[in-house]
Amino acid sequence: MVVSRTELAGLKLLARGKVRDIYEVGENLLIVSTDRLSAFDVVLPDPIPDKGRVLTQLSKFWFERLTEMIPNHMLTCDVDEFPPAARPHHEVLRGRSMLVRRATPLPVECIVRGYLAGSGWKEYQSFGTVCGIALPDGLRQADRLPEPIFTPSTKAQSGHDVNITQEQAAELVGSRVAERVKEVSLSIYRKATEYALERGIIIADTKFEFGLVDGEPILIDEVLTPDSSRFWGVAEYRPGMSPPSFDKQFVRDYLESVDWNKVPPAPSLPPEVIAGTSARYREAFRSLTGRELD
Repeated sequence: MVVSRTELAGLKLLARGKVRDIYEVGENLLIVSTDRLSAFDVVLPDPIPDKGRVLTQLSKFWFERLTEMIPNHMLTCDVDEFPPAARPHHEVLRGRSMLVRRATPLPVECIVRGYLAGSGWKEYQSFGTVCGIALPDGLRQADRLPEPIFTPSTKAQSGHDVNITQEQAAELVGSRVAERVKEVSLSIYRKATEYALERGIIIADTKFEFGLVDGEPILIDEVLTPDSSRFWGVAEYRPGMSPPSFDKQFVRDYLESVDWNKVPPAPSLPPEVIAGTSARYREAFRSLTGRELD
């Protein structure tokens, strides 16, 4: 079942993001990952089959593996364990929804970069830095960095996020919390990259989100998915070029090839682009978890 939008009778819709629909269920929240896809900050008209299921089930996989490092907001992904008001919608929810506890989201996105790619590569070419952090001379595109770097950013309600320094992050969330999320972000990245490399995937960079429960940070939203991370296949990796990634690359490449000004409405996607993107999402899930989608 492809789900591009949900309307769950009997549940209160709190927010509808680019990808997720969030409902209030008693004291908790129900996060539904749809098959919507955004590119260049615009939601596209065509959903990507299985995308929402990959995001939910891969996040569940990582939440369970990382729980000893930091608590997270996941309660259950089993529809049969959801409150009664949600169960009538089991056909829509199964495999793509997560019941979570409420947290107060931090107004900072915690980004860890382990390789020179994307906007970081562009900045390095001009200034020898990434988010203002000086790097050694002579690095090539997609080179592994000497050490992973933490580059927080603000959360923009529209448009692009803005990179900030660790000091600016501390001003927003407090020095103790800022230091804690930096430390745990780097630790999770190191652990996850070691695991993923053994399974043929390079995690070039990733974004974590945290919220506060009783004043302490917990991991929220999604974690180490193709939407929040840049995944490369080890077999395809070549420093000096941009390796193929397990995310929206088919879509971005197509949109760059057509006459579109990157403002709504976005053009429709050809069937082969939709199928190729869906296949890459499923491949990332299969490689990291060792199994097929539920």
